[in-house]
Amino acid sequence: MHKILCLIALLPITLFSQSNEDVASFNIKKSTVPIVLDGVLDENSWQAAEVVSDFWMKYPTNSTKAEVRTEVRLTYDEAKLYIAVKAYESKPGHLVSSLKRDKGLREGDGIGVVLDPINRKTNGFYFSVSPYNTQTEGLITGNDEEISFTWDNKWFSATKVHDGYWEAEMAIPFSILRYDETKKTWGINFIRANRKFNEFHTWMQIPLQFQGTDLGYLGMMNWDNNPPKAGRNLAFNPYVSTSITADKENNKKTEVKPNAGFDAKIGVSSSLNLDLTVNPDFSQVDVDRQVTNLTRFDIFFPERRVFFLENDDLFSNFGIPPIRPFYSRRIGAKNDESVPIYYGARLSGNIAKNTRVGIMNVQTGRKNESSADNFTAATFNQRLFSRSNVSGYFFNRSASMTDEEKRNQPLDQYGRNAGLQAGYSNKEGTINVWSAGHMSWKPGLKNNNKYVEFGGGYFGERFTSFIDYNHAGDNYYADMGFVNRIENYNALTDTTIRQGFEFFYNETRYAFNFQEKTIFNRITIGSENFLAYDKYRKFNERQNLFFVSLDFKNASSFSLGIENNDLNLLFPFRFVDDTDNAPLSAGRYKYTTYGFEYNSDLRKNFYFNASMKYGKFYNADYTQVAVGFTGRNQPYASVGLNFEYNFLKFPAINGGKQEFLLVAPQLEWNFSNNVFWTSFLQYNTQSNNFNINSRLQWRYQPMSDLFLVYTDNYFTNGIFQNTNRALVFKINYWING
Repeated sequence: MHKILCLIALLPITLFSQSNEDVASFNIKKSTVPIVLDGVLDENSWQAAEVVSDFWMKYPTNSTKAEVRTEVRLTYDEAKLYIAVKAYESKPGHLVSSLKRDKGLREGDGIGVVLDPINRKTNGFYFSVSPYNTQTEGLITGNDEEISFTWDNKWFSATKVHDGYWEAEMAIPFSILRYDETKKTWGINFIRANRKFNEFHTWMQIPLQFQGTDLGYLGMMNWDNNPPKAGRNLAFNPYVSTSITADKENNKKTEVKPNAGFDAKIGVSSSLNLDLTVNPDFSQVDVDRQVTNLTRFDIFFPERRVFFLENDDLFSNFGIPPIRPFYSRRIGAKNDESVPIYYGARLSGNIAKNTRVGIMNVQTGRKNESSADNFTAATFNQRLFSRSNVSGYFFNRSASMTDEEKRNQPLDQYGRNAGLQAGYSNKEGTINVWSAGHMSWKPGLKNNNKYVEFGGGYFGERFTSFIDYNHAGDNYYADMGFVNRIENYNALTDTTIRQGFEFFYNETRYAFNFQEKTIFNRITIGSENFLAYDKYRKFNERQNLFFVSLDFKNASSFSLGIENNDLNLLFPFRFVDDTDNAPLSAGRYKYTTYGFEYNSDLRKNFYFNASMKYGKFYNADYTQVAVGFTGRNQPYASVGLNFEYNFLKFPAINGGKQEFLLVAPQLEWNFSNNVFWTSFLQYNTQSNNFNINSRLQWRYQPMSDLFLVYTDNYFTNGIFQNTNRALVFKINYWING
């Protein structure tokens, strides 16, 4: 913890003075006539509005102006902010991969707007449309360049395609934004995806190493008067559902179960939001994409449930990806099965200009032998200077257990974590330094319960290099989190051994960016290096990866890599739950693997990716082949197939050979902008599972949906044997206050 305090104390010393650079700005005037949302810019207010144009190239280079012209106009009335776009084309036709919502601009043509109504560069809103009026909305935070597309709200748009250009009108209700109506200047930027030419354009010039949505590079929108009052920011979203389930694996009878609940959003202030949920239902959420796991540790799967995702960075950005004290998928799941969530409440947003907070409480129920748990999380994030911050958290899980359960499982009574983190970044984002200190508490455990991290590096447009150090003690627990490497499974004794660790991670790369007319956009060479020690500071593992990647102007890419490993395996383990074969023995393993990956031009109606690894893996001869194909009729239908085959030939003492096959076809059909059908199949021999998931969605009104979902699971060994299946009908209705 002392390292964090030292870093915080040094931040003001290491900062250079920030210059007040002029940024581009424009003025917005109130509309004098009603705006008819039809995708045709024929209202007088559009003709009188100031025109924003003269975009910069963002990718593949950012040093020149965009050749194709984009014009943006803005106006407003008492209820909505209106955005009009006229996007000129130098080549007929559009690239729009799907009519499905929240596809963003990475897969097709479109225009997006980034709004920072509070103008504090801490969080913002993102809205975009394609030429076929495919909508996307999301949330952006200053600490996370990625957009959270799972944020949904009701807004409106219309588009019209003409010869040589297309037009769009967007209407964003003030009630879904959070702002202070006394502030007459908002941060804003516009993004144009011109995917036919593999280009992205932005109104403001942004360095290559940052996303186009970066809140540090926004222009200014100046209101002619104070913005209208947002009004009541209230949304109520009730649902009803009925499920028919058959659990043949556990010999349970077919059950018909009705269900009902609701979600609600309440704007507490201009920048603070309260989310409520009662008996949430996640039956319509996409299934996880299965993977073949040849590591000794668990796989991290992303959160897909909407309630946990708005402002989720306030809770989930502590630690590093393999060590997260908060992982929301721990809530509502226990002992490898789902448990009911009775209710949840979350307050999140800004309480001061540079201060964001998050408070969450969720109550789950008891199921089978699992206890009912209460989860509480409280965090803060204090922005310092232009890109630096200090953040802290307290997480608590408390279980409702009987006295006998407490005696038999004393460590399950509660789990608590607290910590501080600090990060310094200069204004350009090229120099970064960070540090963190976390502690955990369990009944009777008072030592070896800390996690410490510190590191730093240089992050430039061409050259990037950083080093990161992490240490975790044996008794560092995260009941609400995800922590790899501490728990080690011994396949011989069928026990789990907790053992602390420390490791260093370094990544270094250099990119050659090509502006002249060559076949390349970028060539990158680099290395990733990992060095781990056990709790006694004895050597445990070393990994060195050297790679070169080629990004072509036709949107295809190719990479080559060589990975060298030296591992002191502490405990025997198996790749699959199979006691017929002897596990890998503990001991020293040195091996090298070679690999390549190719991705074809994803702008085409047919594209593919292929990769291969070959060499040694532990003491086995190893070959992995992976291929993926996608064919589509833009923007209505797509058919995909992903195939992965792993072959390991071990010495006879370890069972000879092992083979793992993963096949995953997918079908998507977009009947319109409001009706979608998606079917996903997964055949995975490692997990002994064949899964079918088929979902029909009808958005019968904005933000109101009807779902029909069918799932089915089978064992893959021998003749397929059904384990469980379900048919779910769900309907929800979005009500704005």
